[in-house]
Amino acid sequence: MHGALADMKQSWQEIFQLEPEDAYWCTADPAWITGLVYGIIAPFAAGICQVQFSGTYHASNWLEILDRLKVTIWYTAPTALRMLMQEDTAKFSSHNFSSLKRIYSVGEPLNPEIYHWARRIFDREVYDTWWQSETGSMMIINKPPLPVKPGSMGKPRQGVSAVICDEAMQQLPTGQQGLLCLREGWGSMFRTYYRNESAYAEKFKDGLYRTGDLAWQDEDGYFWYVSRADDVINTAGHLVGPFEVESALLELDEIVDVAVIGADDPLLHKRIIAYVKLRGDLKWSKELELKCRIYVSNKVSTTAIPAEFYVIDRIPKNQSGKILRRVLKAVYEGKEPGDLSTME
Repeated sequence: MHGALADMKQSWQEIFQLEPEDAYWCTADPAWITGLVYGIIAPFAAGICQVQFSGTYHASNWLEILDRLKVTIWYTAPTALRMLMQEDTAKFSSHNFSSLKRIYSVGEPLNPEIYHWARRIFDREVYDTWWQSETGSMMIINKPPLPVKPGSMGKPRQGVSAVICDEAMQQLPTGQQGLLCLREGWGSMFRTYYRNESAYAEKFKDGLYRTGDLAWQDEDGYFWYVSRADDVINTAGHLVGPFEVESALLELDEIVDVAVIGADDPLLHKRIIAYVKLRGDLKWSKELELKCRIYVSNKVSTTAIPAEFYVIDRIPKNQSGKILRRVLKAVYEGKEPGDLSTME
C-alpha cells in the first residue's frame, strides 16, 4: 500500500503540475476509483488546496464553482464536457474562467469534437488521461509540455512501459491495432482480484499485463484507443471500434451524444447499431440518416456505416461516464438489462 501511495502522489504531481497557489477540483465521486485516488488520496498526500463538492452534475452549479472558487486545475470526464456542450453558449459567457489553467479528462476516451469544443469555450488546453481500477494510477497521459493530438490517449508517464501485442502476446509494429499491455512493476499495480486468483493470473503473461483494451501506437509514440476488446465489432470480416464511429457522428451538429454497439447478423456476423441523441427539438429524418451514413463512410470507412439508427433521449452510462453498452444490447434484443445500480 505504501508503494501505491507513493505512485499515486508521484503521478498526480507529474501530470497535474500544481503550484502552491493553485485550486484543484476533481469532479469524480469518491466512491469511484478516480474520485478516491485523485480526489482524496493524492491531493491530500500532496497537501494541495482542493475543491470538494458533494452534489451531482448540474451545469449552473459547476460553472459557478469554476468561476467563484477560481479553480485552476480541473479534472473531469468527457461525459461531463459532453453534457456541458448541450448548454446555451450564453451560460458560459456570463462566467469568468480566467483563473483556469488546464483541464484534464478521464473515464472514457475524449472524442476530438469534445476536445475542440472545450478548447473553444474555455480557451484552455484539455489533457486526456487513461488508466484503470487495476492500475491504481494514471498510465498513459497527456500533460504539459507534450503537444496534444486530439483523440489520442497520449504517451506513458514516467516509470510506465506500454506495448501493443497480438493474441499470442507478441509485440506488434507501429500503426498496427492490437491488445494494449503494460509491463509489470509500477508502484500501484494491483496484486489480486478478491477471491479470484485464477482471473488475476489470466491477466498476466511474460511480465505483461493485458488491459483488455485495443489500441495502436503511431510513429511519434502516441497511443490511440480503439475499444474494449470485447466491444469491437466484427462486421463482414472487418474489425470496427465503436469509438471511431461515435467520434465521427459527434462531429455532426445535429448529434449531441451517441453510442454504438454490434448486433448479431446471419450474413455480416455483426451489424453496427447506432443510438443517437439529437440536439434540441430536432427530429430524425431520412435526410439526416443519409447525412450520417455518408459522413461515417467518408470519415471512417464504408464498412463502419451503421446498419440501423435509433433516437434516444439519454445514452446509458455509469457514474464514471462509461457507456453501458450491455444495457443498449439488452434493449435492442428485448432482454432485461440486468443490474442498473451503477447507472448515473
